[in-house]
Amino acid sequence: MSATSAEVKRPASKVPAAENTLRILKLLASRRGPMPAGSIAQVLGVPRSSVYDLLGVMEANGFVLHLPEEQRYGLGIRAFEVSSAYSRQEPLSRVGRPLLAALVDTIGESAHLAVLHGRDVLYIVEERAKNRPSLVTDVGVRLPSHLTASGRAILAAAPKAQVRALYPNAAAFSARHTTESPILKYSALSSHLDRVRQRGYATEYGEVTPGFGSIAAAVTDHLGWPTAAVAVTFLEHKLPADRWPALARTVQKVADELSVRIHGRPAPL
Repeated sequence: MSATSAEVKRPASKVPAAENTLRILKLLASRRGPMPAGSIAQVLGVPRSSVYDLLGVMEANGFVLHLPEEQRYGLGIRAFEVSSAYSRQEPLSRVGRPLLAALVDTIGESAHLAVLHGRDVLYIVEERAKNRPSLVTDVGVRLPSHLTASGRAILAAAPKAQVRALYPNAAAFSARHTTESPILKYSALSSHLDRVRQRGYATEYGEVTPGFGSIAAAVTDHLGWPTAAVAVTFLEHKLPADRWPALARTVQKVADELSVRIHGRPAPL
C-alpha cells in the first residue's frame, strides 16, 4: 500500500479517538493547505465517518477550520496558538537571543523576535541597540499581526487559505489609535502579502509608532511553515529608503540562520 493512500499499519491504541485526533492534526500540519475529509480518511486509514466526527469536535473547539466553499479542512486558530506556545518557550528564545544580539551589534539598531498568537504577534525577545529609544515591542507585548513587519513576514510565509481563515471579515482588522493603516480589509492585506513574497521581506512604515520603520523576515520550520519572524526597528529619518534592501538582506540572513538552528529551512526568496 502506498504512503499516499494510507499510513503504515499501527499497533492498536487503547484510546483510538485520542490517537486519531492527534494524527489528523499532525497530517494537517504537514500539508501546505487544507484537505478534504475524504483524503484525510484515506491517508490515515480511518473510517470516513470517524474522521467527520473527530473533525466536528475539533472544529467546535477551534483546532480545525472548515472551508465549506472548498469542502476542505485546515488548522484553526487554536492549533496556531499551541504552536506559538511552544515557540514562546525556552528553545526558540535561547537560540534566537544571541543571533539577535549579534545583529544589533552589526547594524546598530534594535531587533526583536516575534511569534504568531492568533491574529496577533507576540514578542518573545528584544535586543535594544545602544542609544536607541525604547519601543512598544517589548517582551510579552502583543500587536495585530497585519500592522507589523513581523506579522506580515509570518503571514506571507503561511498558506493563503490559513491567512484567509485568520481574517474572515472586516471585523478581524484593527488599527492603533495613534496611527492609520492602509490594511483594513482582506483584499488590501492579500495584495500587501503578495509584495512581501515577491521581495522576500516585510516592512512597516509608522503604522505601529509614528516615525519608526521596521523590516522583518520569516523563520521557518522543516516543512517551510513560518515559526517566527526576526525584525529590526529604526527611526525612519535616520535610514533612507534606498538602504532598506541591504538591511533586509542582513535580517534575512539572521532569520535563515535561526531556521537552520531549529532544524528548519530558510524561507525561499
